[in-house]
Amino acid sequence: MRNHSSVTVFILLGLTNDPQLEILIFVFLLITYLSSIIGNLIIIVLILMDPHLKTAMYFFLQNFSFLEISFTTACVPAYLYMISSGNKTISIGACFSQIFFIVLFGATDFFLLAVMSYDRYVAICKPLHYVTIMNSRVCRILIINCWVSGLLIISPPLSLALRLEFCGSVIDHYYCDASPILNNSCSDTWFIEQLIVACAVLTLIMTFVCVVISYISIIRMILRLPSVQQRKKAFSTCSSHLIVVSLSYGSAIFIYVKPSAKDAVAIDKVVSLLATSVAPLLNPFIYTLRNKQVRESFHNTLKSLIFISKNE
Repeated sequence: MRNHSSVTVFILLGLTNDPQLEILIFVFLLITYLSSIIGNLIIIVLILMDPHLKTAMYFFLQNFSFLEISFTTACVPAYLYMISSGNKTISIGACFSQIFFIVLFGATDFFLLAVMSYDRYVAICKPLHYVTIMNSRVCRILIINCWVSGLLIISPPLSLALRLEFCGSVIDHYYCDASPILNNSCSDTWFIEQLIVACAVLTLIMTFVCVVISYISIIRMILRLPSVQQRKKAFSTCSSHLIVVSLSYGSAIFIYVKPSAKDAVAIDKVVSLLATSVAPLLNPFIYTLRNKQVRESFHNTLKSLIFISKNE
């Protein structure tokens, strides 16, 4: 990293300066973090263990749960440590590393959501060819492309940001984010700001267009179904994905698609808190509570574990 400034560490202001409120935030984040880890791990283990869940949809759901774990782990534990230790400093290298992983996991998440919408399109519009089209080789290629796309999105702005010089050290956030970091730079950040916006918009537009095209086809197919029962069943397979898509795109558009890094970040911190702690907790429940196969798999696995423990 070619950084010639005198600043070697950043100071994270966090969410509040009130010690009592900070304790409440610590408890809240700890509970939501552990719950999201446990919830997503349960989904991953269930899909690994249950042979009935060896389809493309559950393969993508398994990867989605892994991304949720990775994304929240890139943000929350570091802040929990800062609250508990009282040390709110972070080195420049660690700060950029955190940005790298947050954006990588976040961008990959959006590409995976687009892939999952295509999977639903094939399942509903071409059910007889679903197994052939969404075979294991195709699924692996799609997952690899999601990760490569996420890496390509973060690489250009991050490589330029590593060359910046910094005059300030205060980051008005609870984790390292692009906008507050650019506020501390002595260099001209206009081009990097525009590049960040361009990469964010490109990611959102590309993936959103894929989602919209898929669901237009899905809705057309659903409307052609003869019975109301068939329509409800077809729609129920997509409703969970639509809820997660709405939460993900809503928060991302609010945080990243704005004209300048000099904008206030107070509201962004609240939205970021929801995106990094609450959303990873909700997503596994959104999928499992509305998915009959996953619920049945969980109940069967739980019964098996209870049976084994009784015999022992």
